[in-house]
Amino acid sequence: MSVGLSRLPVMSIVYTVNVELGVDYSQAYLVDEKCESPLDFEASSDVGIILPGEGTAQLIFGFQYGTAPFTVAVADSDPGPDLDGYEDIVEIAFDSPSGRLTLEEWGDARSHPVPPLTAGPGAYRLRYHVLGMDEEEMEMHYLLQIWPEAYREPVVVKSTTEYFRYWLNAW
Repeated sequence: MSVGLSRLPVMSIVYTVNVELGVDYSQAYLVDEKCESPLDFEASSDVGIILPGEGTAQLIFGFQYGTAPFTVAVADSDPGPDLDGYEDIVEIAFDSPSGRLTLEEWGDARSHPVPPLTAGPGAYRLRYHVLGMDEEEMEMHYLLQIWPEAYREPVVVKSTTEYFRYWLNAW
């Protein structure tokens, strides 16, 4: 009788929340509970549609005002991008001082709790997926994946829309 090890695929544990996120001025925010300046972002972004700050990130949308279906997925490891389901996908590094985040609508309209970050305070990766950035009338959806990861440079994973390219070149 022989005994062997077999490799099983590593599965991420993912906690999700779905909200109808209110958007004004094409923006909403991800904010850490300990963030002292939630509207203090870097002046430019290498990926256009998400601007990092200290314990905060500004999310750019493809429309000026209204609501958007928005999903936040908090994972214990990289869940992988949804390349088939979204038109534009970008990633940035994010530091969470508390491990507790909220999605904030512009002008303090509403706050939506995000599941607690799986590794508590520390370094994370944000992957922002966008569907429907060019056309308000078509199907639209936004997905933000968050998982623990050491700092890496921002990256554009997928780029297909004109509006995304506008924001990429705006900074």
